[in-house]
Amino acid sequence: MGIADFTFYLFAVTTIVAGLLVVVSRSPVHSVLWLILAFLSSAGLFVLIGAEFVAMLLIIVYVGAVAVLFLFVVMMLDVDFAELKAEMSRYIPVAGLIGVVILMQLSMAYSEWQFSEGIDARLGNPAPAIDETHNTAALGALIYDQYFLLFQLAGLILLVAMIGAIVLTLRHRTDIKRQNVLAQMYRNPAKAMERKDVKPGQGL
Repeated sequence: MGIADFTFYLFAVTTIVAGLLVVVSRSPVHSVLWLILAFLSSAGLFVLIGAEFVAMLLIIVYVGAVAVLFLFVVMMLDVDFAELKAEMSRYIPVAGLIGVVILMQLSMAYSEWQFSEGIDARLGNPAPAIDETHNTAALGALIYDQYFLLFQLAGLILLVAMIGAIVLTLRHRTDIKRQNVLAQMYRNPAKAMERKDVKPGQGL
């Protein structure tokens, strides 16, 4: 086993274990930290296959911005995850109905799917030679041609995760004073202000 094979298996095993620990960790902070490790290991795998652009994208965008933002939000929000998990059972029927509708739409769209001409030749040689095009252009051709459906499914999964995070953390507290814009706009100055005749040496 050479250095390249050992590096591949090291990054691959680290990515799988870190992804598993993201799901099974009880602490949200630990889950975010394991997610950062999974991103770094995935970046190493992309470097091994020559996709340096995607590797730097993972490190700069996901590790440097998204994962750190997740970490700050999880640490700053005082969220009772036990209470949220207990309330999730109420939304299971609605979530199941929405999932069935989305699956029906995807099945209808996939049944009408037609491949363009020359698809067999492109699948046989999906990536052009290195001296013919840049690896970023070749990556774009692969994502939007051969892996178009997987790319769209990944975006759908991210959309569902975003909606789920908003639903789970959106809480209307009664002990917080909120701004009523309409009440401020339509207020009567005669009722909002009151003149007081303060005598010398007296307070309000």
